[in-house]
Amino acid sequence: MPKITYVAVDTTERTIDVPVGTSVMRGAVFNDVDGIVAQCGGNLQCATCHVYVDESTLDKPEPIRSDEDAMLDFTACPRRPNSRLSCQLKSSEALDGLIVHLPERQK
Repeated sequence: MPKITYVAVDTTERTIDVPVGTSVMRGAVFNDVDGIVAQCGGNLQCATCHVYVDESTLDKPEPIRSDEDAMLDFTACPRRPNSRLSCQLKSSEALDGLIVHLPERQK
């Protein structure tokens, strides 16, 4: 099962086994990771599952799609080149070892 590491603002890390096909957002919600609000439940409508993909694992996710790219303009914390919506990152063997940093706030 792919392991995803979530890094809190205070640098606390939690590595979680996220089943293949499950979003990185749902992996966080199902495991009570603070910092992922997921207000819309993963429907690409709220940007409250914003994460920063660690520079060392930027090559792991699929390229960003235009609808996700547009929604990233509405994040509570500044958008960066490595910003992604965790609801759009589906767990796969290719994502094993992915590291995501949580922003200071989601709303």
